[in-house]
Amino acid sequence: MADEKALEMQHIFKSFGGVHALKDVSFCAYRGKVNVLMGENGAGKSTLMRVLAGAITGDSGVILVDGKEVQISRPQDSKAAGVAMIYQELNLVPQMTVEANMNLGDEWIRTAGFVRIKDSVKRAQALLDEYDLDIDAKAEVSSLSIAEQQMLEIAKALASDAKIIVMDEPTSSLTTKEVNSLFKIINRLTSENRTVIYISHRMEEVFQIGDYVSVMRDGTFVGVWPIAEVTQADLIASMVGRNINNMFPKETVPIGEEVLSVRRLTHKGLFEDVSFTVRAGEILGFSGLVGAGRTEVALTIFGALHADAGEVFLHGEKIQIRSPKDAIDKKIVYIPEDRKTLALDLRAKISDNIALGVLDKLCSRLGFVDQTAEKKLCEEQKVRFRIKTPDMSLPANSLSGGNQQKVVLAKWLSRDVDVLILDEPTRGIDVGSKEEIYRLIVELAREGKAIIMISSELPEVLGMSDTVMVMYEGRKMAELPIVEATQERVLAYSFGHKDGK
Repeated sequence: MADEKALEMQHIFKSFGGVHALKDVSFCAYRGKVNVLMGENGAGKSTLMRVLAGAITGDSGVILVDGKEVQISRPQDSKAAGVAMIYQELNLVPQMTVEANMNLGDEWIRTAGFVRIKDSVKRAQALLDEYDLDIDAKAEVSSLSIAEQQMLEIAKALASDAKIIVMDEPTSSLTTKEVNSLFKIINRLTSENRTVIYISHRMEEVFQIGDYVSVMRDGTFVGVWPIAEVTQADLIASMVGRNINNMFPKETVPIGEEVLSVRRLTHKGLFEDVSFTVRAGEILGFSGLVGAGRTEVALTIFGALHADAGEVFLHGEKIQIRSPKDAIDKKIVYIPEDRKTLALDLRAKISDNIALGVLDKLCSRLGFVDQTAEKKLCEEQKVRFRIKTPDMSLPANSLSGGNQQKVVLAKWLSRDVDVLILDEPTRGIDVGSKEEIYRLIVELAREGKAIIMISSELPEVLGMSDTVMVMYEGRKMAELPIVEATQERVLAYSFGHKDGK
């Protein structure tokens, strides 16, 4: 007897500002099975599940649960349809108790409007005990470990009597023992005929727990297979499946002397024993899955995180960086992934944002800004970085995402910089703006800057880098010259395969 479909999502489309995140995606999940959903970072997996959870609304498409069409435009609709979503970023209220979190929005109410706390605590504790979760229903969530909070998220789904439970990277913060406990719970859920949709980058988990595996790529659905009918190589090929030739304006520029050298850098709990070098004119691409430790390494070099061990050398001399100011003074700058929160004041003028990078040079001894010099600088940077705006006095939030990124580059590169660290430099911008950013990066390499580019887009890493470094769970897995860095090898290293196969 063929397995029955508990969920069907048919012809789902979703765009963000002209960027197609989901393009005609049709996905199904089988009842009482673990349905693994895989794909590279940015493939659209989480976006699809957020449509199912009602966190975002699809532009078009149909959702069927148990063969009946349901309308989901908000989380309450998803819950009513029997769907529960467990996000990678835990969705708990730390100051509330375990019981209160489990029953949030579904509290037992007396006639006079008071919550039946004793009955609610009793019911919550019974559910926790039933699934062998060693958690006190009366404990405050802030007192729980990350693993316990992850299990609490599952308990929340059970408390809502969900029939379809979506887990987005649920093991990313768990130890091996905790992962085994989670898998026992998942096996019990499927034995109760509940349906589990399991998003994971960890290949070994797919074959350990999955019944079916679906693959997405570039916002499209590639296919679904019984787990017994595919190999790791099959899945990697399905996730890659692209020709990246001629997509990127990379040029071969002369590679100069070593600029930055990192030796055995460690921040306990985040990354360990990371070493690499980057030379003048070189673009070193950092590849790896979300949570691999790439950003944390960059933040440590920049002084935003402290190093527990290791050394950093600049132009052959050992340096100490205790703060971002130290890094900036040593001509090392970091451009963060979250430009809207960490790199720009969106309400301030475009010109003011650019001037912030060199405010110390624009101010007189009395502390006044030389407005003539500021205007000249900003106009020069507008031309250099091709910032599209009719007026530099407009607020930064008037610009497109691509032009906002250009403003961030213009701000920092108004200074004399030797090392430029770019964290997801084209995240959330359209294809045309991406190409412009790529050309700017090539120009900077031609000027002799040493560039570290962190990217979750594998084609971007392969299309723009001279050397590719791959990280997995806080460790460096490989450092490859671009001629040896095939899509399959990099992706295999990203999944923790030590031989790159």
